[in-house]
Amino acid sequence: MSVNLKDKIALVTGASRGIGYFTALELAKAGAHVIACARTVGGLEELDDAIQAAGGSATLVPFDLADMNAIDALGASIFERWGKLDILVANAGVLGVISPIGHVEAKVFEKVMTINVTATWRLIRSVEPLLMRSEAGRAVILSSAAAHRCRPFWGPYSASKAAVEALARTWAGEAENTPLRVTSVDPGATRTAMRAQAMPGEDPDTLPHPRAVAQAILPLVGPDVTETGKLFVVRENKLVDYRMPE
Repeated sequence: MSVNLKDKIALVTGASRGIGYFTALELAKAGAHVIACARTVGGLEELDDAIQAAGGSATLVPFDLADMNAIDALGASIFERWGKLDILVANAGVLGVISPIGHVEAKVFEKVMTINVTATWRLIRSVEPLLMRSEAGRAVILSSAAAHRCRPFWGPYSASKAAVEALARTWAGEAENTPLRVTSVDPGATRTAMRAQAMPGEDPDTLPHPRAVAQAILPLVGPDVTETGKLFVVRENKLVDYRMPE
């Protein structure tokens, strides 16, 4: 499906590698100017080179999502330069540890919640007024099957992703009578560094490339999207509507 994002402004977090990197690249290829955020400067510079090679443009914003003041300042900076935001892809996240709940250190649990949940809420708060200034604001929040499966030893990550989905659905309901559309995406098992950390014995060549996931996500940010408040899962490089319990 071809998506025309000419003159759109898109913000992607966790853009220095994996799904965030390739989503930023696909957005740029579709015509959007990408505001790419991540901690790793080198990864952002590689992304910028790839975007320029594809004929696109980007603004690099290296910072740590644990810095809440920086998230607040990001919204203000976007307003000053562009006056609006058309697309948000909240992708950044951390795994924490695979461990029994009772063995998880407090600092580890707090970091997972800070990056995955609190920073996502803070980001929503920072950019919502900008998305409302767009004729067709679109927000995609990356989730995980862990939010529903709640597998043993995945407690902090599962809890954080369940919370993120709750934030997204609540936000979608609040914005239902506006042009803003909010969706969540479970990318499924993907060839990323986080997956390798969680499943060290797994052969990465058996997993979908993050480029395929990014290409599946792209249609959700198009101006013709009408769905909001839904969770989609990526299966065989396609989006499938996940039926949430009432």
